Amino acid sequence: MYNYQLLEDEALEYVSVATTDELPPGERIIFDIDGEPIAVFNIGGKYFAIKDVCSHDDGPVAEGPLEEFEIECPRHGARFDVRNGKVLSLPAIVDIPAYPVRVEDGEVLIGLPLET
Repeated sequence: MYNYQLLEDEALEYVSVATTDELPPGERIIFDIDGEPIAVFNIGGKYFAIKDVCSHDDGPVAEGPLEEFEIECPRHGARFDVRNGKVLSLPAIVDIPAYPVRVEDGEVLIGLPLET
């Protein structure tokens, strides 16, 4: 798993996933890019993106309850920080991918790693 937020912009391709109107504060969207499930959250006007997969059992995590910056896997209760993908509780022990997010001209963009 990888925190793609640590990559330089030159190693990323930014892709539009929604408009700011489509993702108001307190909301999330879940979508698929090239077979990768990704979730974007708007928390207090700040945007965060994680891979929608629990590292415990590869099930979806983004549909679980969100409290502040913690998402709880609806299957077995593992918790992750949506700001950076860090695992916060068992049964998961491995972080999940996190992606950089930026807003340009009302478009929410996520940074995906370029193929090498």
